[in-house]
Amino acid sequence: MKRNPAIPYIFIMLLGIVLVFFLSVKGLGDAKEIAKDNKKGDAKTEAPAGQTGGKFDPESFAKTTCISCHGNNLEGNVGPNLHGIGKKISKDEIKNVLKNGKNGGMPAGLVPAENIDAMADWLSKLK
Repeated sequence: MKRNPAIPYIFIMLLGIVLVFFLSVKGLGDAKEIAKDNKKGDAKTEAPAGQTGGKFDPESFAKTTCISCHGNNLEGNVGPNLHGIGKKISKDEIKNVLKNGKNGGMPAGLVPAENIDAMADWLSKLK
């Protein structure tokens, strides 16, 4: 007597459906537990990029935001090398680029407006 070749596939399909159902129910239970924890106020909020202790930190902002274009050490990748940029252009020009972006590369508004002065100052002193 020959076995039907579709039986293993049907068994695996049924096992998958049962597993998906079980994990869905488990996830709903976990979601309710997480919601209870958040109501208690135990949830920790993560500080925005560049914020340490409630104060803007240009170096940590650069490490989280700028490295994608300027490289890990801001030595240049897709974007230019930022070391010594204060010797090439003025602090006001750096502020302008941070605020308005630059054609073909630097996007506008990447640095929050209230932190542009601190970021420009840090970049102009970067050696």
